Amino acid sequence: MIIPQPDYLDFLNGFRTKLKNLFTTEVDANQVLLNRSLPPTVMSAIMAHTPLAVAIPEQYGGRGSLVKECLGILAAASYESLPLSLTFGINIALFLEPVAKYGNESVKPGIFDRFLQNQNMGGLMITEPNYGSDALNMKTFNTLEEDGNYKINGVKHWQGLTGLADYWLITCRNKSSNGELSRDIDFFIADNIQPKQRVVVEEFYDNLGLHMIPYGLNKLDLEVPAEFKLKPETTGIKMMLDILHRSRMQFPGMAMGFIQRLLDEALAHCENRMIGAGNLLALDQVQFQLTRLQAAFTISSGMCARSSAISGIENNLAAESLEANTMKAVVSDLMQESSQILLQLSGANGYRIRHIGGRGIIDSRPFQIFEGSNEMLYTQIAETVLRLMKKQKQGHLFSFLKDFKLTAEACLPFKQELSFTINESVPQRKLVDLGKILARVISIAYVLQLAEKGFRPDLVDNCIVSVKQEIVALVAAFNLSNNGQVIPDYAENSSWLAFT
Repeated sequence: MIIPQPDYLDFLNGFRTKLKNLFTTEVDANQVLLNRSLPPTVMSAIMAHTPLAVAIPEQYGGRGSLVKECLGILAAASYESLPLSLTFGINIALFLEPVAKYGNESVKPGIFDRFLQNQNMGGLMITEPNYGSDALNMKTFNTLEEDGNYKINGVKHWQGLTGLADYWLITCRNKSSNGELSRDIDFFIADNIQPKQRVVVEEFYDNLGLHMIPYGLNKLDLEVPAEFKLKPETTGIKMMLDILHRSRMQFPGMAMGFIQRLLDEALAHCENRMIGAGNLLALDQVQFQLTRLQAAFTISSGMCARSSAISGIENNLAAESLEANTMKAVVSDLMQESSQILLQLSGANGYRIRHIGGRGIIDSRPFQIFEGSNEMLYTQIAETVLRLMKKQKQGHLFSFLKDFKLTAEACLPFKQELSFTINESVPQRKLVDLGKILARVISIAYVLQLAEKGFRPDLVDNCIVSVKQEIVALVAAFNLSNNGQVIPDYAENSSWLAFT
């Protein structure tokens, strides 16, 4: 049944107002740290606004699974609380959207109804204790039983919402009669209120940040009906890539509100903090730091607009690693840098748990690690472009980028810096540098696309200058010969005391 929905801006502004009121009057950062959760009454009040309706199709009572609306909710949440935004991000990108796209029609109404009516939540289980980024070698397996149900056995860990989610998407490999595991990946929906589908939490982890999100070690010994298996368009591996790439393209939504809050806090502090006859804004170094924050805000804005245009569930993103990896890696780097800047500008006050700068450093750091560490993603970005260059028999970086659709315009401000030839053999440490360079050029492409729609030009100009400075440093690092190797027995003849 299609239920008329309120205007999106009214819906979003109402949600923002509710969050502001709740986090101003009813949330104590120290209590969240102590209890490792939001007060139940606060979480219930937040969920009563049905923010997850943005990820549910209209025919099931939701708002339609529009990326723009999903990113808007994530940004509104992260302005007040990055962990809250990640909670919504897990639900939206790693459960609701995959179910909406790949779930069996017979199970969708019941699942979506519980999200809308009963404030249910869902997460995704991929990572295993011995297989982190090496997901294709996971050992959790499923077997088809004579009654038509699937048995799932294995161990998963570091799943956000451990012990809290009502539903789980579980990845595993089919086990044949001879004991061999399939090379493909299967996805199953597990309903935690069903006794035979209940995930057993063996340990809760003492995660350093993101305190309101529980993580832990999960044991799986489940029996799941066949209709709760997701249906891939082609293969399970491509389905997983589609899901993960879509999730990475939603990182800008979580970053958007967070970075804007850091920027607003920094501007307010620098305007009000007096140093001698003037405020902090009078200092040139402070101006530089604030322009870095505004560049992060501008890049996040461009990424949100681009993601809204290309990452809907109607599109298959399995082959879109270049843009997905760029968005995730760059914006998570910007989140961490922006937190560091605000803490530095805030002085000692920034080093308090209740201060968003200090807390932001700890809460944003995992974004550079989970869903693929940034070093790995930058390596993949570089390898993707190098393959394209090799295919075209082009070794000159700028010559390639100016003819590559995504970077044709964005590379022009950096022509001098990017005019160099790449050797065929590039060591991994240099691939990371090259990936960072390419990702920042692509990020400027998103900013320029947004500028064409009327985004204020002074922010765009400052952003290009800021990114250019970064690219200059990265190109210098890439071209610097550095093949240093670790010295395992470094302790011998290396004590300074012996030479004093």
